[in-house]
Amino acid sequence: MNSISSDITPKKHYEILDGLRGVAAILVVAFHIFEAHGGGNRFVQIINHGYLAVDFFFLLSGFVVAYAYDDRWGNMTQWEFYKRRLIRLQPMVIMGMIIGALFYYFQASDILFPRIAGMEVWKVILTMIIGFTLLPIPPSMEIRGWGEMHPLDGPAWSLFFEYIANILYALFFRRFSNKVLAVFVVIFAGLLINYTIFGPKGDVIGGWSLNLEQMNIGFTRLLYPFFAGVLLCRLGKLIHVKNAFWICSILITIVLALPRFGDENSLWINGLYESFCIILVFPLIVAIGAGGQIKSEFSKKICKLLGDISYPIYITHYPLIYWYTAWVVDNKISLKQGYPLGIALLFTSILLAYLCLKLYDEPVRNWLQNKFQKKKAV
Repeated sequence: MNSISSDITPKKHYEILDGLRGVAAILVVAFHIFEAHGGGNRFVQIINHGYLAVDFFFLLSGFVVAYAYDDRWGNMTQWEFYKRRLIRLQPMVIMGMIIGALFYYFQASDILFPRIAGMEVWKVILTMIIGFTLLPIPPSMEIRGWGEMHPLDGPAWSLFFEYIANILYALFFRRFSNKVLAVFVVIFAGLLINYTIFGPKGDVIGGWSLNLEQMNIGFTRLLYPFFAGVLLCRLGKLIHVKNAFWICSILITIVLALPRFGDENSLWINGLYESFCIILVFPLIVAIGAGGQIKSEFSKKICKLLGDISYPIYITHYPLIYWYTAWVVDNKISLKQGYPLGIALLFTSILLAYLCLKLYDEPVRNWLQNKFQKKKAV
């Protein structure tokens, strides 16, 4: 008997897309730091559209999944696909929940999180274990008070929808021709436009609670960008420009940092902006990033580092944000007073992500790949 690998030969990475994912992840942390000082007022939030990074991630994910797997289904079962996605994503989901549980009692706040101080330990442990599976928690079991489906690590809601998108892709959408897929993408774009422009908020904020309204937001945010990413990859209409990484980094920073458009009486203006960004600008950025080349060794190293830590940053930073937000609210800390700690939190998030990557995520994924992506053959 000879041991042979069942691994499919890996394809080259889109280095620029990896780097852009890291840029967006760092902007998410900065957005959440500023959000702590906003008093819940979305009209004064600095890095106002930072939440659109999630929609950008969905589009990137659809593009990368199609690139990696569209032409491999003849040699790969659905279970093999699911295994690969679980090995890639699930270890850091578990780590995010563990960090969230460890930080939970440090986030106590009489104003913001009054439940924490009296919360039984067994409920925190149960929430953590359920979080390991990414199954959403109903509001009746929520231990923080914000109604989150993953109250120990809020951003995990988007991973829940990411898994749904992967299942939909494997079951149905991979089989569709480009024309059929394009029809669905247009329909999904229409749903997005209807919600952002004609909906009650003028933005896509939401998706993290297990109720009808929030689930509607979550699916509205998921369906267009993910499957538009799949279609974009299939069409192969990439844009080739010099300095693509730096151009795209500037573009994504501008998109996420611009102030909110309109006011309480003209919510549709901001909705129009967000639809424009998600439907047109984000695919443009991905097309430029995928079509670009990196010739500078410095840029290659930057993109690799940003790509490596992007997912760990996203899935581990929010327990620190809970603590920071509670501190700001309880002590009425202004941005001028809080910015030194906010900067420290940003760099701590990056360091924590890097340590998780090197000491946990990469070793665990390598072990899982060796154990579950091998087979015996005569």
